[in-house]
Amino acid sequence: MMSTADTVAFDVVDGIAWVRFNRPEKRNCMSPTLNRRMMEVLDELEFREDVGVLVLSGEGTAWSAGMDLKEYFRETEEKGLGATRQAQRESYGWWRRLRWYQKPTIAMVNGWCFGGGYGPLYSCDLAIAAEEAKFGLSEINWGILPGGGATKVVVDLIPMRDAMYHAMTGEAIDGKKAAEWRLVNEAVPLAQLKDRVTEIAKVLLEKNPVALKATKDAVRRVKEMTYDNAEDFLVRAQEAANSFDNNGRKEGIRQFIDEKSYKPGLGAYKRG
Repeated sequence: MMSTADTVAFDVVDGIAWVRFNRPEKRNCMSPTLNRRMMEVLDELEFREDVGVLVLSGEGTAWSAGMDLKEYFRETEEKGLGATRQAQRESYGWWRRLRWYQKPTIAMVNGWCFGGGYGPLYSCDLAIAAEEAKFGLSEINWGILPGGGATKVVVDLIPMRDAMYHAMTGEAIDGKKAAEWRLVNEAVPLAQLKDRVTEIAKVLLEKNPVALKATKDAVRRVKEMTYDNAEDFLVRAQEAANSFDNNGRKEGIRQFIDEKSYKPGLGAYKRG
């Protein structure tokens, strides 16, 4: 199945939804139209039974070069504050939706990732980049601060001195440096990028989907909690996940204790 509606393209193959920014002629800059369409695509895919993992990438040579300066900034601002707030709600809205998505998500950064692109980059659970990809906060070069959450992204993911240098100089880094800074999980040569992402996606497809959703939410939630608050939250989250999918938990324990057919430290139990 294939969809190429306007600014977003996607296809679903073997449980993986390959979603792509689809403005290659604009280096996949995010416009209000793209942001609205991306929310529709996320809606369509979130609870499809044939989708177990969502991968977000870009058509052409870019992942996303950030916000479209003409369509997102100039043309929107000319319409007044109401239009600006609407555009912000639409863009931040689908990034927020992606952060708490029902399915595990992987950013497959195939090329340029600049400015506003850091929003969806952070929203994905995992991020794998091409070594040849370029990352940058170019806002300082045209007279604004890295907004839309971009400053929060770099402070959350990379050391403070690196974050300060990255934001203040506007210099670009490649995928290798992004991995070194932990902006992404790892970087591989572009020619190997899709194979590596597919490999990781297949690992995730083997896991219990209820446990995956609970786990990814827990990692994001507890980051800003005290230890005691996190401990209490995780006890309740585990109880909720057990009640929602108790058979999955019991089956995993049964295969380990009774059948001795797998070891949790070495792989997932067999589902279905």
